[in-house]
Amino acid sequence: MDNKKFILSLKKGNEEAFKKVYFDYYDKLINIARRFNLTVLTPDDFVQESLLRLYNKRDLLNEDILFDKQLYTICKNIIINHVNRENRIVQLDPSQVHILDEETDSGIFEERKEKLQNFIDQLPEQQQKIFTLHKLENLSYKEIAEMTDLSEKTIANHIYLASKFIRKKIKNH
Repeated sequence: MDNKKFILSLKKGNEEAFKKVYFDYYDKLINIARRFNLTVLTPDDFVQESLLRLYNKRDLLNEDILFDKQLYTICKNIIINHVNRENRIVQLDPSQVHILDEETDSGIFEERKEKLQNFIDQLPEQQQKIFTLHKLENLSYKEIAEMTDLSEKTIANHIYLASKFIRKKIKNH
């Protein structure tokens, strides 16, 4: 079956097509997941989540793009998003952190955070929304594109323009 017909059968919810994906791609996805340094979840967890996401978002598959590439992208995005979330959650070992003055540090942090939020508030509404989703909530371009019905290129352009504006503001202050 060619790529287009296969993707169309997946989009229609064809059970045989999903079985084929499971049996043909499971080991390949496991190998992708093993390349990452995973501490909480196993490669099997990521493969299962990838296959579940494929099923739940099958209507978003593009018949003009190779199925392999789309499936691998789903798996990699899930892993990268998890690793990013995990890195934000991991607590630092207090013996490795030298704190000079907590009040001063937190005061400086709060001041910088307020300035950044002020700069973000100066962005056009669409750029604010997209910049916040990507930079502060760590969503991928693809996830933002799905939420906003904009293309990934448009998302990338908004991020670029917002980042450029904020860097310029920071440089001038």
